[in-house]
Amino acid sequence: MSTHQELVDVKASPAYDPFDYDLHEDPYPTYAWMREHAPLYRNEERDFWALSRHADVLAALRAPATFSNRNGISLEPDLWGPDAVKTSSFLAMDPPEHGAMRRLTAPVFKPGWVASMEPTVRRLARERLAPLRDGADFDFAADFAAALPNDVMCEVVGIPAADRDLIRADNDLLNECEDGTPERSDATTGAGRRLAYYYVTLISDRRKRPRDDLTSVLVQARIDGRPLTDQQLVAYLFLLVSATNESTGKLIGNALYHGWRLPGLQRAGLDGRAADWGRESLRYDSPSQMMARTLTADTVIHGTEVPAGARIALLPASGNRDERVFADPDVFDLDRDTSGELSFGHGPHFCQGAPLARLEITVALEELGAVVHAYEVDTSRARRIHSPHQRGFASLPCSVSLRGRVTR
Repeated sequence: MSTHQELVDVKASPAYDPFDYDLHEDPYPTYAWMREHAPLYRNEERDFWALSRHADVLAALRAPATFSNRNGISLEPDLWGPDAVKTSSFLAMDPPEHGAMRRLTAPVFKPGWVASMEPTVRRLARERLAPLRDGADFDFAADFAAALPNDVMCEVVGIPAADRDLIRADNDLLNECEDGTPERSDATTGAGRRLAYYYVTLISDRRKRPRDDLTSVLVQARIDGRPLTDQQLVAYLFLLVSATNESTGKLIGNALYHGWRLPGLQRAGLDGRAADWGRESLRYDSPSQMMARTLTADTVIHGTEVPAGARIALLPASGNRDERVFADPDVFDLDRDTSGELSFGHGPHFCQGAPLARLEITVALEELGAVVHAYEVDTSRARRIHSPHQRGFASLPCSVSLRGRVTR
């Protein structure tokens, strides 16, 4: 099924600044210009280079020895550098240290465990959709898309249901950036402090009273015979809970937004093609927009020698729109082969939670389709998040027509 195609003006020469609110509204024309005219892009003001073509992003993700995570994956000054591991856990590590930390939760994310989670995900989805059946006002982003994966991961790590919306609200604040600046606001740093305190308290409780949850597993884990420190455990929880809310929740919201924008897509998605809807949304409008790397050696890229130590921004969402890999990439096509998409990364840093995320996306859209016949989004009240890394919505107010009922 082919639908709407967005036009790109490649004659323009836009600037790529991941902290610019205007870019967040629609980065894809800028990406298209970069792929065509500046596949190795230089931002002098922010002091980084960017790779936008699918082949370049994929090659970098496959080469961690050259494109290192050792300074983290964020360009913000307080998140970049040798201390990045304190906030980003193993995302700021290279092999083999990266693998040792990642293996601590590997059994949890195995296919059998993910399959066993489906009843839980469906139960949580139905609970979040219950207000729709009662005729309440509903926000597709805040009340459902972001809430569901947050609920799932909070349940996995052992965060009580009463605390989950507060955790999600602080995580949303944590990932916001100020317009045009890499400096983080007082609200953002305050959210980080509250989350850190909450996680320290949770860890302390599980040291005294282990339970059947992932936090207890991490508290009891050993690397080379040594337990993880509280700082390591807090960073791990930030990664697990924040990344889940940030990526999977934003993807579900993006899928619902494009379902409103493209009526044929909405009809097909609600009537049984939820899995295809989710897969193509991952390619078409990935929440994962940018991740940073450190170049470890002088390297020639597209004819330019880039020095060791340079910061490189990898743009997987641009790679997902690369016409060299995907025909008519600006068309949302439910029948497309999306196997080449880069939304979950590649190589040793491929997202460990990808199978769970795919399950959550499919279940969310299936359960919505079981309740909703059609919907409209109030774009006058919709609000995007503003993050250098992620793309999605903080708010998507909607009106719905329930299956078997009249539109309200």
